[in-house]
Amino acid sequence: MNELIGRVFDFETKVYPGESTLYNQLANHGQSPKALMISCADSRIVPEQIMQAAPGDLFVCRNAGNIVPPHASQLGGVTATVEYAVMVLGVRDVIVCGHSDCGAMKALATNADLTAMPNVAAWLRHSHAAQKVCAENYPADLSDADKLRNMALENVVVQLAHLRTHPSIASGIARGEIALHGWYVDIHAGQVLGLDGTTGRFAPLREGAPMPVAHPQGRRLAGETLYAQAAE
Repeated sequence: MNELIGRVFDFETKVYPGESTLYNQLANHGQSPKALMISCADSRIVPEQIMQAAPGDLFVCRNAGNIVPPHASQLGGVTATVEYAVMVLGVRDVIVCGHSDCGAMKALATNADLTAMPNVAAWLRHSHAAQKVCAENYPADLSDADKLRNMALENVVVQLAHLRTHPSIASGIARGEIALHGWYVDIHAGQVLGLDGTTGRFAPLREGAPMPVAHPQGRRLAGETLYAQAAE
């Protein structure tokens, strides 16, 4: 802890002076983040570092398992953060970011006994759909590492589906203003994968190549389609 406190002093004496203009601008004019990232609370995953983001660039929500509860199933920080980011800050890109060696996903992949942690068990129920997908659709003889990786990837897909149940997200998608992204950070390889909504698979993010997007921006109103009227 003393080491961390020492870094606070470094921020005050070394970091802030060089960034004082930026901090003063943010303090006087407020924030306009470019994206909302919902990531795991794992200490090895630092959203700002992964995206090389400066202060004010990124609105971040972190929790165990990068989970987004379906709207109205549980009031809390994730729901409030999503609503505020979209409706007040005007965020137009939302990223759900999973990662390798995730403890929350490991608990699901191994059917760990969570009796002593009832709150963790209740929280992870929001990932049971991913657990069922993995149990019923992947080979049973996979290695533990592959099972864990599949669980983390499928969990990102499930949380993106939950995200679309939030009214602010659903309305923004209908207007064509919001894009959804599903990312997976491989800690061992130092690589970020993105979910391609067209293929349903994850692909590496590469400079100079089209970025995989789970749900790209585009106006979508079901009632805009014209149908032939039935003859009377």
